[in-house]
Amino acid sequence: MAGTYARATEILVVGGGPGGYMAAIRAGQLGKKVLLVEKDALGGECLNRGCIPSKALIHASLLYHRLRSDGESLGVIAPDVSFDFARAAAGKAAVVRKERDGVASLLKSAGATVLPGVGRFTGPRSLDLAAPDGGHERIDFQYAVIATGAVPATLRGFETDGTTVVNAWELLDATSLPRSMLILGGGVSGCELGQFLARVGVDVTLVELMPQLLPGLDPDLAREATGAFERLGMHLRVGTKATALERSANGITLRVEGPAGPETLAAERLFVTVGKRPASGDLGLEEAGVEFDPRTGFIPVTDRMQTNVPHFFAVGDVARPPMLAHKAYREGIVAAEAIAGLPTRYQFQAMPSVVFTTPELASVGIGREEAEKLGYRPREVRFPFAALGRAHANHATGGWVKIVGDDISGALLGVRIAGEGAGEYVTEVSFGLEMGAKVRDLAQTIHPHPTFSEAVQEAALLWLGEPMHVARRRPDAAGR
Repeated sequence: MAGTYARATEILVVGGGPGGYMAAIRAGQLGKKVLLVEKDALGGECLNRGCIPSKALIHASLLYHRLRSDGESLGVIAPDVSFDFARAAAGKAAVVRKERDGVASLLKSAGATVLPGVGRFTGPRSLDLAAPDGGHERIDFQYAVIATGAVPATLRGFETDGTTVVNAWELLDATSLPRSMLILGGGVSGCELGQFLARVGVDVTLVELMPQLLPGLDPDLAREATGAFERLGMHLRVGTKATALERSANGITLRVEGPAGPETLAAERLFVTVGKRPASGDLGLEEAGVEFDPRTGFIPVTDRMQTNVPHFFAVGDVARPPMLAHKAYREGIVAAEAIAGLPTRYQFQAMPSVVFTTPELASVGIGREEAEKLGYRPREVRFPFAALGRAHANHATGGWVKIVGDDISGALLGVRIAGEGAGEYVTEVSFGLEMGAKVRDLAQTIHPHPTFSEAVQEAALLWLGEPMHVARRRPDAAGR
């Protein structure tokens, strides 16, 4: 029943996404009284409108596409295979519900109480919670963890309407697919979902302002994605600026200007994916005394996730880039441990990232150019999946592993992987970087055969000049 109530807690977590629910669970494990406020659904963007639902749809599209493209050559005959988006969407929704229920169960088991509603700080130790039934509740707290995540960025003149022009959240909640789709933005979301759409028969045109798709990614990885998209029949416009949008009953018309000059593109729908911005507005940060960057929206934090107000902490997308769920996980744990007085810090040598296209694109550590700027003498090599037994068995020979190491010390500096399952075995390189491994350490680690992970070992051997499954290219190698 609507009304005004009050309660107190030791730790208040605002936001139930990856950073928030991890902070709440860890704080509960440490014996703290925790309240978690969530205005929408537990799990945040990642679970509800990002990582998990997109991967569910991508998996369905891969199964469909591989049956059509590779099935016959492998002896799997399915002449009447079709893609039912409604069923795929229902399956995606079931996965999301199951995962969301799991988060709720974990919070309960940790002793954390979840309160639905919109929270706004009214002072340095209080928050007003507007409940779904219209009631309000004052929450007093000793510590607060801000974990409100991020929302899709907007572009003036290309605002979404939820039907003809959509953002990633709206696309993932769609109940039907168009015959044609224009995508404005060639970052991770545009590339992952664009490839999904193309696999299931949507005519896709992808427009990216920067000179390459996936700006900021290793150019070799971006080229792999570009080639895969072109082979799939996607129409790509890089180095191209969108100048105007027209909407009609039949769809949209997008005017662009690129290397070839002005062009007019048309489709049934437009997917606008131009990044995200921290959801730090309307939180009452000013009333709480918490500083944030008015230009970017990020809340500055220390390596213990503390803001300028010592009993306020911020984690996840709202705190700082990169906007990655696994980064938010770690930050949430650090915030909870810091509040509990443990000697914890947010510190790492390696932050892996994965783009879930086909091929998967994984990165960790630094590349050659950055290594040179840092004073290393870097050298890089690439081991092709074409020399990998498992890749031939899986009909996935188009990938490679690139290793960057320091030619003086033999230290491992970074790895880039393009290929099937790349996101599953880039972690061994992350571990190596955290432990200060040398390239030889990777080379001498026994990998199971036949696996894709062997490509990491083979690339390390190649870097050392001791290759086993490609011809030796450095007969004078010192074998560091």
